[in-house]
Amino acid sequence: MNNIAIFASGSGTNAERIASYFKNSPTIHVALIATENPRAFVLERAKRLGIPFFVFTQNELNGGAVLKRLLHDRIDFVVLAGFLKMIPSQIVKAYPNHIVNIHPALLPRFGGKGMYGERVHKAVIEAGETESGITIHYVNEQYDEGDIIFQARCPVFPSDTPETLAKRVHELEYMHYPRVIEQLLIKV
Repeated sequence: MNNIAIFASGSGTNAERIASYFKNSPTIHVALIATENPRAFVLERAKRLGIPFFVFTQNELNGGAVLKRLLHDRIDFVVLAGFLKMIPSQIVKAYPNHIVNIHPALLPRFGGKGMYGERVHKAVIEAGETESGITIHYVNEQYDEGDIIFQARCPVFPSDTPETLAKRVHELEYMHYPRVIEQLLIKV
């Protein structure tokens, strides 16, 4: 059994989609949802789905308490789904090529610290891009710089707003992220 921990900072729509995708899997189990945001709606989703959750502080993330929890819960794979904090090197080193993130643009463009959500879509539109999409990548010690695993594209229309573009990008996230996670875990 592969135990997954999902890290999320906000609403948790991707976390819920991933949990639902693996709900009846005989080999992949969402064992933990973790967040640094005690007001994140992902906690309500975890409760509704019956998934254990863990709320931590920045000091606990950096100080080793989060890594201890991951090891205690026998987590094999970490999935970032709208998690806005840097993963400390101690966790990256404990889970080499076993932490993935999804970014709402085609990396290497429009990534880095502070580039998330509507900010990304606004930057894509302002740059005059004709396409955007998602990038699923391994996590390293830099924001959005890990090796790219998968990308999917969608058009950017002249009439797009950050909200309309976000809707198409979210559809790609929901369609591809659980499947790519599954493919990675089959290889492990």
